[in-house]
Amino acid sequence: MNSNTACPALRVFLVDDAVLVLRRMAALFGALDGVEIVGEAEEPGAAFAGIDRSAADLVVTELHLSGGTGMELLALLAQNKPHVIVMVLTNHSGAWFRRACLTSGAHYFFDKTSEFDLARNTIQRIACEHRTRPFLQSGAHHV
Repeated sequence: MNSNTACPALRVFLVDDAVLVLRRMAALFGALDGVEIVGEAEEPGAAFAGIDRSAADLVVTELHLSGGTGMELLALLAQNKPHVIVMVLTNHSGAWFRRACLTSGAHYFFDKTSEFDLARNTIQRIACEHRTRPFLQSGAHHV
């Protein structure tokens, strides 16, 4: 992370059932200016607990997870943490999956194979917006 301490970093939590993918995402997203990777998980329950514990601002999740699905995590976040921004980054990128995720509370949906750079650029844009919102920096949450 390359962030000014006067401006809090965008706190990102990563969820994927493939450890190698988690490591790659952590390296690539964590190198973005103003981004801090605050946790990783491979299944929905551990992810939700980690998101809560780390006070994550943004969650990047796969749909296929160990012991559950990204849809379960979307439902938990929509119901309990509606202020958290949720990005689905998956290989299950058909139109049905996209609609289901966006209807269930995902803010963004990207195909891991063809839209990874777009997802990374979107995280960078969100981090820049996060730094310019004084009410977020003071600890207040947006709704």
